[in-house]
Amino acid sequence: MSGLEPHQLSLNTATVREQWNLAQCIEGCARHGFGGISPWRDKLQEMGVKPAAKAIRDAGLGVSGLCRGGWYTATGALDQAVIDDNHRAVDEAAEIGADCLVMVVGGLAEGSRDLPHAWAVVEEGLATTLEYARKAGVKVAIEPLHPMYAADRACVNTMRQALDICDRLGPGIGCAVDAYHVWWDPELEAQLKRAGKERIMGFHLCDWLVPTRDLLTDRGMMGDGVIDLPRLRGLVEANGFSGLNEVEIFSALDWWRRDADEVMAVIVERGRTAC
Repeated sequence: MSGLEPHQLSLNTATVREQWNLAQCIEGCARHGFGGISPWRDKLQEMGVKPAAKAIRDAGLGVSGLCRGGWYTATGALDQAVIDDNHRAVDEAAEIGADCLVMVVGGLAEGSRDLPHAWAVVEEGLATTLEYARKAGVKVAIEPLHPMYAADRACVNTMRQALDICDRLGPGIGCAVDAYHVWWDPELEAQLKRAGKERIMGFHLCDWLVPTRDLLTDRGMMGDGVIDLPRLRGLVEANGFSGLNEVEIFSALDWWRRDADEVMAVIVERGRTAC
């Protein structure tokens, strides 16, 4: 299959979070010909939601997602502060016209070993957020994270697990498919088919380095690792996904240390040759 052209790409602002603020990310996306952007909420709030929404529209960019909602389990129970923060996230996603609100659901509460309880809190939290999001016209996308993050970041770790939740909660909720988190899953092809067009709400690109020096902040640029990205992209597209391909690279040891325009230029080149 042919590679990706810049207009098919979206920049997740985490990729250049150490170099650029959101205004610079918006301008950089436009200058490098990207089709869209996916802000993180800290960058969005720093700029201001309404000014950011206007700047994104004025630049002609789509918004592939807003990162992130979730984090339901921190105190061991669903509390009002978490509910309120997720409602704010929904409002922000609506204001900027995001294709979805990406949910990193949370892991175990401090001191807990009760994984079934964490799953129950997560599902309760997602149901509460989804009820609010439906009224706002915002889609909610669970991002299954690699199992190494089950304890501290997300106790939803496979597409099957995420889709089981979606089945129970009904319309308006689906998945953000991140290559870094799902590439290893032997059920991935079947679960993407199960998800289909309505529930594949986002697709995130990066690569898995061997060796990986840090499990959070040593993601690879596309083509530098072991993930068969063209195959994975082919699978999501075969099952109905036609949105922007979002590049999300946490890289404290490499890409966060480089000039941001260099990073953007390499993304364009690797989109064409490695995806």
